[in-house]
Amino acid sequence: MPGRFKVPGIPSSEITPESVYLRRRQFIQAAGAIAAPGVLGLSAGASAAYVPGETALEYAPAAKGPLGYYTDEALTPRRDAASYNNFYEFGTGKTDPAAYAHEMTVDPWSIEVDGEVAKPGKLHLEDILSRYPLEERIYRLRCVEAWSMVIPWVGFPLSALLAEFQPTSKARYVAFRTLYRKGEMRGTRSFTSSLDWPYREGLRLDEAMHPLTLLAVGNYGKTLPNQHGAPLRLVVPWKYGYKSIKSIVRITLTEKQPATSWNMSQPREYGFYSNVNPNVDHPRWSQKHERRLPGSLFKPNRIETLMFNGYEEQVASLYAGMDLKKHY
Repeated sequence: MPGRFKVPGIPSSEITPESVYLRRRQFIQAAGAIAAPGVLGLSAGASAAYVPGETALEYAPAAKGPLGYYTDEALTPRRDAASYNNFYEFGTGKTDPAAYAHEMTVDPWSIEVDGEVAKPGKLHLEDILSRYPLEERIYRLRCVEAWSMVIPWVGFPLSALLAEFQPTSKARYVAFRTLYRKGEMRGTRSFTSSLDWPYREGLRLDEAMHPLTLLAVGNYGKTLPNQHGAPLRLVVPWKYGYKSIKSIVRITLTEKQPATSWNMSQPREYGFYSNVNPNVDHPRWSQKHERRLPGSLFKPNRIETLMFNGYEEQVASLYAGMDLKKHY
């Protein structure tokens, strides 16, 4: 069974190899760039240096406290995390995103923040990378399909970005929207797709403002690969993976609960909350156990699923008094 937020047993040098740090320093010296807080090689006005999955980031190491920013479980190897994905915009097969997501253009990039905010506006990628100090979070990732990984994300709390746009007193929910470019996303051209594009997700405002909710710009010490949702994705570790929407282009604060893609497509199977809950099965399979990747067909790494994916101590109070079978 996975451990709970213990003092790290993995030194940070094993998470981000020393060679990455050395290459990062060499890059800065060669470019003559001045590093913005929390970022090296990606200062404002230098977005030409951005390469998905390749540009090294500088960030604060994962916090070793009680808030759940770290788990000492073995990391999923980067090659496995990069080759086994759900990103239906590029196909329904697990290897489709790695094979085809390179067709998506991610620089230049911007996100628009609107709705129930006092200061609606737009942020460009270089603004995001230079404005918010980055930190590492080593989170469990649990898919609704009952497989899981452990990923070292690099990003910043979603609350930092939302606070800048000043949510109004009417804001109760946060809606997210993924990039939609049919020409670059072959999965959206499929006649068999059950989703209505663009992909949409949403959180309650208190969920969005929770310290664990992360906007990730990288993983494994580098910028996000396209198949992981470059250049900016959500990571909500106590919810099933499809809630952690990828390649975000729009964030809208609303008074009413927003529509979400999988809930619209199959509401009986995918609720709005989608909290990891071993006591509430999917209509077609059990959620009591998961396959921790990597593994094999004959030797699956089968472990018990934890309530709220192991983050119960941090997030259970958000749902006090709620029937979690009704609000699944």
